[in-house]
Amino acid sequence: MKKYLNIAVIGLGQVGIYLLNELNTKKREIEIKTGKKIKIEAISAKNINKKRRFKINKKIFFKKPLDILKKKKIDILFEVIGLPNGISKNIVETALKEKIHVITPNKALIAKHGDYLSSLAEKNKVNLEFEGSVAGGIPILRTIKEGLATNKISKVFGILNGTCNYILSEMERSKDSFENVLKKAQNLGYAEAINPKFDLNGHDALAKVRILSSLAFNTKISKKKCLMEGIENIELKDIEIAKQLNFRIKLLGITELINNRLFERVHPCLVRKDSYIGNVNGVMNAVIIQGNPVGESILQGEGAGPGPTSSALMSDFLSILRGNIKFPFGISKSKRLSVKSYDLNKYINSLYFRFEVKDKPGVLSQITKQLANYRISIERVIQIPDHKRKRASIIIITHKANEINSSKCLKLFKSNKNILKSPTLIRLF
Repeated sequence: MKKYLNIAVIGLGQVGIYLLNELNTKKREIEIKTGKKIKIEAISAKNINKKRRFKINKKIFFKKPLDILKKKKIDILFEVIGLPNGISKNIVETALKEKIHVITPNKALIAKHGDYLSSLAEKNKVNLEFEGSVAGGIPILRTIKEGLATNKISKVFGILNGTCNYILSEMERSKDSFENVLKKAQNLGYAEAINPKFDLNGHDALAKVRILSSLAFNTKISKKKCLMEGIENIELKDIEIAKQLNFRIKLLGITELINNRLFERVHPCLVRKDSYIGNVNGVMNAVIIQGNPVGESILQGEGAGPGPTSSALMSDFLSILRGNIKFPFGISKSKRLSVKSYDLNKYINSLYFRFEVKDKPGVLSQITKQLANYRISIERVIQIPDHKRKRASIIIITHKANEINSSKCLKLFKSNKNILKSPTLIRLF
């Protein structure tokens, strides 16, 4: 038996450097809990001289990460670069082929290449672990794979992006604009300083939804185009109106099986203020699983940041050290199903519309007539005049409407010169 297990850490950003410090400072604790001794054999990052939160041992630094696999005998490799392709894919693919266990929080990589990489792990009888890819420190993937392994899961939904949840919560609390709160989130490190669009446009949450789908329903990772909307068009006005209506706005990731068809989506939702999900605020994530016989299970915690993500990485690490060799997605790739997608056009839901219009007679009737033409019936109307600017906000809550009808109807409003900007649409949940 080997005296030490050799570890490599590739990527020394906020998560990577925090993880490296955890590995260095908790060696004794790891040995007590697993009976294994570890040695950090190699590290790699773009820049050896970058100022970091914790010091690194430059003697074990490799500028080219693939050189580590040529020159060192590695047992477990952490990929913490975070790219969907390129060096992230190359290093993980090569390590698995070399029979090296891999741990990564890289949801973009797993959502895009998870099926292929998991087949490599199975073939070479090593682990590909990615608990940190969804909901940070919340053990949601292990819960589905192990804790709820014999349950028939029908739906998984929740708040999967802490950046968006912080922005929406802080807009409500501070009564400040989207732009100002985004800047605050960037200053606090909750949003990317240079390009936060993948958080804001729903892309990040959708990658997580696709991983959750595969685990919950024993399916291959979906590649089909699906409903993905972010929070960039949500204004403070929407948040304040929602509050008056006893709702809050949350960006939700949702996956479910409807008549054995997979329905994945990410979009802002109006949720009731007294609901559980309506009271998950700040950078917190929450995931709700509906299964049989367990019923409804809820997991909540910090969904991002170096601490929570490192916690998930260390959980995967100790699982491997204890000798748990298992299928990356819970069951063998050969038994995971290809499932057809649910037709989005059949999706029926109540809707919130906000129209910014010229304040003149007849505009409301133009809008309601157009909605009626597309069989969209109205439950409630609110008008907020702005006499100084000779304009008004018209808010309409609908009864349940067909997605294709609402989509076609919205497009036609663009040609109405009395409507000053594209209407805002938020689905009720």
